[in-house]
Parts: sequence; C-alpha cells; structure tokens
Amino acid sequence: MRGRLHLVFLRFRCVLLLTLPGVFLPPLTAAPPSDAPASARSIVHVVEDPKATRAFDPEPAVVRRMVDAGLQALANTNSSAAAWSLFIKPTDVVGFRVISSPGAITGTRPAVVAALAESLIAAGHPPRQIVVWDKRASDLILAGYPKLAQQLGIRWSATEEAGWDEEKFYDNATIGRLLIGDFEFPRRDKPGAGRKSFVSRLLTRDVTKIVLVTPLLNHNLLGVHGQIAGLSLGAVDNTMRFEQEAGRLAEAVPEICALDDLFPHLAFGVTDALVCQYRGEERTLLHYAVTLNQLRFSTDPVALDFLSLEEIEKARKANPAEGEKPFATEVYSNASLLEMGAAEKSRIEVRPIPLRP
Repeated sequence: MRGRLHLVFLRFRCVLLLTLPGVFLPPLTAAPPSDAPASARSIVHVVEDPKATRAFDPEPAVVRRMVDAGLQALANTNSSAAAWSLFIKPTDVVGFRVISSPGAITGTRPAVVAALAESLIAAGHPPRQIVVWDKRASDLILAGYPKLAQQLGIRWSATEEAGWDEEKFYDNATIGRLLIGDFEFPRRDKPGAGRKSFVSRLLTRDVTKIVLVTPLLNHNLLGVHGQIAGLSLGAVDNTMRFEQEAGRLAEAVPEICALDDLFPHLAFGVTDALVCQYRGEERTLLHYAVTLNQLRFSTDPVALDFLSLEEIEKARKANPAEGEKPFATEVYSNASLLEMGAAEKSRIEVRPIPLRP
C-alpha cells in the first residue's frame, strides 16, 4: 500500500513540477512488462580484461583498449571515431562528469577519463571543447584532474565555481540550511529562500553533452555513488537538505535529473568497475574492495546503477558485516517511473564484449 501511495504522490509532484519554470519532466507511462522483447530492453556492454589493474592501479594502455571496445560496442561500429560521431557533434562541448571526492583510487579513476578524452580527441574533437567536471574544485585538485587536463589540453571545472543560473532551478518544499556558495545564501533570511536548487552555469551555458563516468563505490543512502546521483547532486546547489535522509533523496534525485539542462543532454554513461569498493563510501578502504577489471557502457544510467547495486550486494554477502541493512532502492524505481531507464533485471540485457588481440 505504501508503494502505491508513493507512486501516486510522485506522479502528482511531477504534474506540479511541469508548471514551474526551469523544469522539464518527460511524460509518465507504465513500465514495460517483464517479458518485454529484447528491443525494449536496456543494454549494458561490459568490457573486461584481467590486466586492466595491478594492485588496484589502472594500466593506462589496457584501459584505453577497453574504452575503444566499449564505445564501438555501444555504437555498434568498428570505429571509435564513428562511435563518438553517433553521440557527439563537432560543435558540442563535452562534459565528463566524474566523482572525485573519494580520490583517484576509489572515485572515478583519472586513467579511465584520460582514455575517454584521448579517444574523443583522436576522433577529431577539439580538446578545448572537453571539460572534466565535479561539484568542488578541491576534490578535483586532490584527485589529480587539473594535471590530467593540462596534459591533454582539455579543461576542468567545478560547478560551484562556475556559479549558479538564476533562471534554471529545481523547486522543492523542503527548505534546508543554505551554505556559503549556494546561490541564495546572501538572501537566506528572505521568505521562501532555500526552496530552490539552481543549476550550474557550466551546464546551462557551456556544456552541451554530458558523459557520466562514475565509480563502483557504495553510498549508504543511495546504494551506489552512481549515474543518477552523479547527474543530479553535482549539477545544482542547495542539496544538503536532501542528503541526510533516504526518502528525500529518493524523490529529489530523479526529479533533479529530469531538468531540461541535465537528462536531455546525457550522451551515455560509463561505470568505472575496475574496482568495486562495497563499504566505506568516500573513504578509501581497500580491504572492502574487490577487483573486477571491468568498464560498463550504456545509454541507460539507471540500468548501470542497478547492476552496480547488484555487484555491491554480492560482495557484501560474500563478506558479511553484522547489522548491515539492505539498500533502499526507491530512488531507482522512481527514476524508472520518469522514463530514465530500467530498474528491473528482466529489462536489462548484459552483453560481454570480447577484446580483440
């Protein structure tokens, strides 16, 4: 009964949000049946090479081969340049969204981003039209992304430092404590201040295509530091009001993703599954990590997150901890309701991609 009530409530919220400026939500329809034909399923391409890491460190040459194989499988072509052209126009500014706060070992690994950027540059895309971004500059710096950007001639940027767009926002009745850096912080005492989360100008005025590159790393409230969370929480300000409680995140994260400067600009997603850390969140705790040596590619961010959750739960069951509770997965079913992807195993097809010798 609770699930039905929440579904009705979410649909009602979506109708209200459609009337607000700066908000776009796709039409809601019933999810396909579990026996949907293969053409209706979400496809996740998995590239694996046991030589991809050595003692948790990526091997750049191997990772580059894996990236090209994944891109070609994603686009069903034998050319990485042709694959990129399917998703990216020559005039696009491509933003690689990374999760840098956990650091270079368990966050998005710079070697994976470097391989993607090198492949895109080799396809003829201008380096200055490539941006690596996250929310905070300090996280990007500590993870080594400015150095990477300098080496490749690309840019790096933090959404906080780029500033917030006054005309593009997500409105929610939950009012949180505004922090320094939030758009409305100087006007925090005014009535209604704190209801809105404003989109970064980096995404409303600069980046035109987004490629999500997220780690296989646990998140205590969302299950995984993944695609849906990465697309939403790094793109807007005033998110602390949601980040303390799973129920609020389950509603806000998919709705923020649906903003017209976010989800409609998503090209595809990559899960950096070279290593799976299944406990510890942003702390590097490699005794809670398993090496998978995989990269996963899909145009469905929800399916990528669903498979990441499965992998984390599998590792936890193999290495149990007393009192550990199952993840709340409502955020992904809500994202599926908003037609962002598949949150059911029967709707996801996993395709292993063999590497050429």
